[in-house]
Amino acid sequence: MKVLKRALLISVFSLAGVVSAQDRPVHEVYSMMVYNFVRYVQWPDHSTGGEFVIGVIGNNDMYNTLNSWYGGKAKGSKTFVIKKFNSAAEMSNCHVVFIDTNKSGEFEAVNSKTKGQSTLVITDKSGLGQRGSGINFKTVDNKLKFELNQKAVEASNLKVSGSLSAMAILI
Repeated sequence: MKVLKRALLISVFSLAGVVSAQDRPVHEVYSMMVYNFVRYVQWPDHSTGGEFVIGVIGNNDMYNTLNSWYGGKAKGSKTFVIKKFNSAAEMSNCHVVFIDTNKSGEFEAVNSKTKGQSTLVITDKSGLGQRGSGINFKTVDNKLKFELNQKAVEASNLKVSGSLSAMAILI
């Protein structure tokens, strides 16, 4: 079963690396990847019920895609809830926060607001992985990749599967 899961993970992330803008809009690729990140990260409150909140700052297309594809669906004993925020000031109680490149100026405020919480911060701007984002999208040789900041993830009290770590550019 683990071999099958790993093969599926590799195929999804490999597909993201070769998808061209003509095949799928980038917000759809990012949405698929965010969903897959969630599947391979463990939160401390994973066994309790309630909502599993993914917040999106600054990207209406990504918010709409995540909401239509995953909003209201089950994640274990929780239910996916997708929320749209215009700034870090509006944000509260998220398991995942995606900060779009055009809102990267909100990164420090988001990082401060989520410090000590079990929140995975995902960004899309060069350099934010080194500055403390848990996961940062990055294009390498015209392929979409992602950086994984292990210290940032550990500081958020999250556990990342070895399969996800193996696919990442580790920081």
